[in-house]
Amino acid sequence: MNVEQILNNLEKKHPGEVEYLQAVREVLESIEDVVNENPQFEANGIIDRVVEPDRILTFKVPWLSDDGKVNVNLGYRVQFNNAIGPYKGGLRFHPSVNLSILKFLGFEQIFKNSLTTLPLGGGKGGSDFDPKGKSDREVMHFCQSFMMELQAIIGPDTDVPAGDIGVGGGEIGFMYGMYKKIRKEHTGVLTGKGLDWGGSLIRPEATGFGTVYFAKEMLATKEDSFEGKRVAISGFGNVAWGAATKVTELGGKVVTISGPDGYIYDEAGISGDKIEYMLELRATNNDIVKPYADEFPEAKFVAGSRPWEVKVDVALPCATQNELDENDAKTLMANGCMCIGEGANMPCTPEAIEVFLENKVLYSPGKASNAGGVATSGLEMSQNSMKYSWSEKEVDDKLHRIMKDIHDQCVKHGTDEDGFVNYMKGANIAGFLKVANSMLDQGIL
Repeated sequence: MNVEQILNNLEKKHPGEVEYLQAVREVLESIEDVVNENPQFEANGIIDRVVEPDRILTFKVPWLSDDGKVNVNLGYRVQFNNAIGPYKGGLRFHPSVNLSILKFLGFEQIFKNSLTTLPLGGGKGGSDFDPKGKSDREVMHFCQSFMMELQAIIGPDTDVPAGDIGVGGGEIGFMYGMYKKIRKEHTGVLTGKGLDWGGSLIRPEATGFGTVYFAKEMLATKEDSFEGKRVAISGFGNVAWGAATKVTELGGKVVTISGPDGYIYDEAGISGDKIEYMLELRATNNDIVKPYADEFPEAKFVAGSRPWEVKVDVALPCATQNELDENDAKTLMANGCMCIGEGANMPCTPEAIEVFLENKVLYSPGKASNAGGVATSGLEMSQNSMKYSWSEKEVDDKLHRIMKDIHDQCVKHGTDEDGFVNYMKGANIAGFLKVANSMLDQGIL
């Protein structure tokens, strides 16, 4: 397999899709040796087939604002690969949404879902619609219009979307209601549903919980734990909230959260009422963290900066892609950070990852450590199929087990001769092998 040749060909076909090409490069460089050792993959065109989506639906979404104006946004669904199960992946509503970002997310989702051991394929979707600043009625009109198009290609055994940035319980509810109206069926076609109509306990916290569970397993390989550790978290949405909750429960001290305006440094620790305030802050629709420092005067707000300059033992980037760069990575290393667990999708740049690997610290890629969200979505699908609901403890125990199993797969496939565990390589190889072998079993389609 010639990685550069494959990437050059992809770039010619998909010019300017930076995020997508970055994600493909990371996976191909990790699995190169495995592919070369298994000529059946090349003989059956597995790489050429897995790097291209099965299909992409692009559609216009007209909706009526409260002032009577007709607005039009773009909607997308990227169905990437269903070799091991129905397409599964979130919907993102944000002005930054474009095809490159959705293809990167969908490609990552293939291997993330494979790692969960659940029968789930990979997909992603969304729109450049921004729900922030919109009334509930405007969001409802948009979601209903969006689902009018999306409903034609999704279903509980075909493609099961979920939430992502900009898509919470309210948006899921509006879309599910329209799906149910059109299709005249009450099925588990979306995950992240309300608890009263098919949702699963701990789903909002699950990505953050899973990220911490994975980091807990990494620390255990060094006979260490979260007890007494200082932890930097970026973001302040559901992932950061779940991570802060679980870190605190395991004895760590969260000292930062962040937003587009800067970050909060709280030496006393972000726990208890402060964690709950993160949710209140998120609900204000302003997307800024500065009010935290007004609410808790002992905390310090640092404008225009990221939290990676704070001296911590563990860093959990939980905000967005490419938020932690090479300079941030070097600062973390200089400050003695020993563990970095990605809670967001591809939050570390390739240069930052190189710094972590060169320093042989514990580092986990998002496709492994943030798989708790989709894993719990899979558990929600199981509960829907059984017409049954598990308790919070049952779901949390199952999530913990899944994250431990993912960690074990990464160790199995990512341990170097010197004993160092390259979790990025391990996650990519483990995720790829299951998908590639399934594709071989099913023939050339």
